[in-house]
Amino acid sequence: MQAEYVLKIQVIKSKKQPPRFYVNIPLPLAAALDLQGQEHVQWQLLGRSDLRLLRLEAPAAKPRRKKST
Repeated sequence: MQAEYVLKIQVIKSKKQPPRFYVNIPLPLAAALDLQGQEHVQWQLLGRSDLRLLRLEAPAAKPRRKKST
């Protein structure tokens, strides 16, 4: 599984409103983390070039099935 993804931050500019910034999570990464829509997350600033995304209520890990040989 790939561990790094390069993406662009999107900005939406509307009249008389401050700009809004969006970060999209690539589908393979979301699937690996078992992310669900409407989850609550929190950004944690570690430094000017480091952010951490924290899942506030991460679901319990699903047991993996063993491959039959």
